[in-house]
Amino acid sequence: MDILFTPWRYSYIVRSAQDSECFFCGAAREPEDPERLVVHKARHHLVMLNLHPYSSGHLMVAPLEHLSTPYDSSPEASAEFWPLVLKTQRVLTKAFSPDGFNLGMNVGKSAGAGVPGHFHFHVVPRWAGDTNFMTVLAEVRLVPEDLRQTRERLRALFAQEEG
Repeated sequence: MDILFTPWRYSYIVRSAQDSECFFCGAAREPEDPERLVVHKARHHLVMLNLHPYSSGHLMVAPLEHLSTPYDSSPEASAEFWPLVLKTQRVLTKAFSPDGFNLGMNVGKSAGAGVPGHFHFHVVPRWAGDTNFMTVLAEVRLVPEDLRQTRERLRALFAQEEG
């Protein structure tokens, strides 16, 4: 397999090796830190970019509280959750004009959750023909915009939604 240089991942790798804190909890604690990739913080949830996205604009909606399953959420947090997912989809539509979305979550390790201790919901923009040759031949995904630029663009759109 060829090696692709991804310098933007280095700080995450170093921090992950030193920090045993759940990265969703870290993002909830420091949402203004650009390295945390938070684009919006609501009363009970945050919306953040996926550091290893399936496509441009791949966002995750997660509770501020460290919960492994949605049924542990308070009634107030549960009432906020789905409208926030829909707002996230609206913002991504404005920002990227996708043809469709993959929406969902894996709850628990056996279901494929990458972070089984902190449930989160993926909102992944999709485009016709977005599974290109790089994914098939080289197990590589192309993301045309730097995550920091995407973060700033999406933060502005979430602020407009609030206004």
